Amino acid sequence: MRKSGAVLLPVAVAVAIGLGVVHLWWAPVAAGLAFGLGVREERVRPAAAVFAVLAGTAVLAAGVVPGWMVLGTRFTLVAVGAGLLPWLVGRYWHHSRELARAGWERAERLEREQRLTAEQARLRERARIARDMHDALGHDLSLIALRAGALTLAPDLAEPHRAAARDLRAGAAAAVERLGEVIGVLREDDDTAAGDADGPADAAVGDLLARAAAAGLDLRAQVTGTPDGLPRAVEHAVYRVVQEALTNATKHAPAAPVTATVDYTADGATVRIANGPAPAAPAPATGGGGHGLAGLHERVRAVGGQLSAAPTRDGGFDVTAHLPRTPRTPAGPPTVATTPAPTAPALRQARRRLRRSLSVALVVPLAAAMALTLAQRAWTLYVVHRSVLDPAAYAALQIGQDRAEVEPRLPAHRLPYRPDVPHAPAPPPGDDVRCDYYAVTAELFVDRYGDAYRLCYQAGRLVSRDLLAS
Repeated sequence: MRKSGAVLLPVAVAVAIGLGVVHLWWAPVAAGLAFGLGVREERVRPAAAVFAVLAGTAVLAAGVVPGWMVLGTRFTLVAVGAGLLPWLVGRYWHHSRELARAGWERAERLEREQRLTAEQARLRERARIARDMHDALGHDLSLIALRAGALTLAPDLAEPHRAAARDLRAGAAAAVERLGEVIGVLREDDDTAAGDADGPADAAVGDLLARAAAAGLDLRAQVTGTPDGLPRAVEHAVYRVVQEALTNATKHAPAAPVTATVDYTADGATVRIANGPAPAAPAPATGGGGHGLAGLHERVRAVGGQLSAAPTRDGGFDVTAHLPRTPRTPAGPPTVATTPAPTAPALRQARRRLRRSLSVALVVPLAAAMALTLAQRAWTLYVVHRSVLDPAAYAALQIGQDRAEVEPRLPAHRLPYRPDVPHAPAPPPGDDVRCDYYAVTAELFVDRYGDAYRLCYQAGRLVSRDLLAS
């Protein structure tokens, strides 16, 4: 349907222009169709082809049928005024509407992107809260459970107090499990904001290791170097790796020995937390949300580091992280996928195209009218030049001569139209009278340009010869 409309509408414009040359009341119809073609059709080629074919057909018709040359001026007016000009105005209208629509779309997309950005910031804050709750509270609750477990093993503790310690241990384990459920609600799957700029207030790795050892964890710790000059995001990631690894060791193997090594170098920091296999005694069932290691991978990746966490051959667990001193943004897909809005250069280009359409709508019809008029004038001069009758030959003609005697003195061509000469004498009466017209001169800038000789024949004989002076 679209292809048929793209063909039928230009053809309808061409037909209406052709009819407008014969009957001017078709000109408004041609103008309306041409305007609709400019508004509806984005491509220029169909309309340009229509006007080119129309102009070529008109020139060819004027050459083949000389009598049609008198319609040249009317064709120029109809083709330019009722065809080309309305079409260009329609294109300008189309471009102005497209520009307005692009502006509104850009505004809507910018507003949508602002909402998405705000939503992304909200999700990042939710994820930050979830990580902090998991890292800080989970670690503290695990230390409480560890202390309660150590208290139940004290030999001089009364049985009621031992039962209270067991209840405290179970309550801490249940709190860790409920905390994991809360973390699962707050975390979002599409969150990538792991590199928080603000770390915990107690972000000293040495203090963290000391508190874990004081809580009863069998810990051997070694810190080499200093974090001086280390970016805050990297220092924070180091703290969180140590904290999460100790929390996991406390929850899953509280009686196993743990080795913690933190090495600060000129290139960054290396963290390794390894715990041996748990003893035969059952470990407390503390549960967990399952987001700890995933969060660690996310944090380390956010600063351009690498993290490995895997069981060892002897049944223990090893966590190793390498963090560069210069944080790097990890490669990956964008967090929020949005439809690209029209850029400011694109809008400026659209405005330039609109101004160009307006200039074309004003200049092209005028240039086309001038070109068609000049072509018509040039063709008229060519025809007039070929139909000039020598004044001496005209003076030698006698009324009553046979046409066969007259024609050898005449030019090979005659004027294809009847000259518009005011107050010209009427031709001789009679239905069988035929008159031919010849030009007096082909020179434009002489007084006699436009004058014509009229030779009328009846029954093959010359019955009148007149000079039609304009």
